Amino acid sequence: MDNLIYFLPLLGIIGLIFTFFKTSWVNKQEVGTSKMRKISTYIANGAMSFLKAEYKILAIFVAAVSVLLFFKGANEESSNAFVAFSFIVGAFFSGLAGYLGMQIATKANVRTTNAARTSLNKALQVAFSGGAVMGLSVVSLGVLGLSLLFLIYHYIIGVDWGIATVLNVISGFSLGASSIALFARVGGGIYTKAADVGADLVGKVEAGIPEDHPLNPATIADNVGDNVGDVAGMGADLFESFVGSIIATMVLGASFVALTEFGDFELGAVLLPLALAAVGIITSIIGTFFVNAKEGSDPQKALNMAEFISAGIMIVCWSNCRTWSW
Repeated sequence: MDNLIYFLPLLGIIGLIFTFFKTSWVNKQEVGTSKMRKISTYIANGAMSFLKAEYKILAIFVAAVSVLLFFKGANEESSNAFVAFSFIVGAFFSGLAGYLGMQIATKANVRTTNAARTSLNKALQVAFSGGAVMGLSVVSLGVLGLSLLFLIYHYIIGVDWGIATVLNVISGFSLGASSIALFARVGGGIYTKAADVGADLVGKVEAGIPEDHPLNPATIADNVGDNVGDVAGMGADLFESFVGSIIATMVLGASFVALTEFGDFELGAVLLPLALAAVGIITSIIGTFFVNAKEGSDPQKALNMAEFISAGIMIVCWSNCRTWSW
């Protein structure tokens, strides 16, 4: 099992390939009427404009902090440069997760609305596919980034560092993800609430227009805010939580490296959380194929069925992963 680390990035790549497949499928669905297309285009353009403006500022912040990280650990076995590099990679992957989520959300929203006009199951399929792209992008990028960095630092660059130093360097990845998540979530959330309040004040209070009415131009800004705060911001936030929990568990596992119970595979406890996350990508992909709902049925039951199937497969994989690692 010493070669396990070489397979983990592959599972992350498989997850990304599946998201591209799902994105392509969503793009092929009908948008609806010309009015639906026009309004959705305004929302998509506004959301992407906000995201581009936000990322320009965050790029400056990431560059400044990476310089500080580079000079901070100048006496720590020359690993400071790699901490800064991990920080940049983590920030980039976190921003990419938010970007991919924004791209699919602005496309899936209007297509779900159009599909709901004719079929419950079709609307569920479109909506769930959009959510699957967001979720799988987060976990796939997280597994891909962490496994590649661990592979590079432990087996190529830092062969003499020791596991403690390797994990300390990789923690910069989580720091970068947290930095982007902080600004994306807070910045997007502030814009969301400001747009929502503005739309209500101008529409309902001043003009007497009902909430979310298409005659109120501020409704466009309100929907843009929902996307940048609840999609891009949430995507970056989930990415940060995901990689942070994995790295924390890997650090705990490092304390068991020297125990003889692990046999020849000393890094079993360190790679176990990363391996479980990678296997979770495959089980999640399998579960997506079981999301189907009949007309008039409860969509939640279809979601529960897919979740139970994925969880059942994951339990089996968990038992095997314990055997492999121990």
